[in-house]
Amino acid sequence: MELFKKTRQRAKKYQKEIVEQMLKLTTSGFGLVAALAWNELIKTVINDYVRSKISVGSGIISLLVYALVVTALAVLVTLQLSALKEKLEKGGE
Repeated sequence: MELFKKTRQRAKKYQKEIVEQMLKLTTSGFGLVAALAWNELIKTVINDYVRSKISVGSGIISLLVYALVVTALAVLVTLQLSALKEKLEKGGE
């Protein structure tokens, strides 16, 4: 009887771990798809507005603008999520 109980506990533990891993993988996958969508949008906006206005060296300037925009978005989102996490942790105490 004890062996059955331990086996059942292990099965529940593994089931929980599998669901947690599936959640992480799914979230990561959708995060990647969203990032790729934003990537395409930013590239298109830069190509349409920067390259059409500047003819000489527009490739390098476009890449610079793209890198700056992506970096700014990454920093902004990271700061906002960090602040949200901190707020939730303080509220949970």
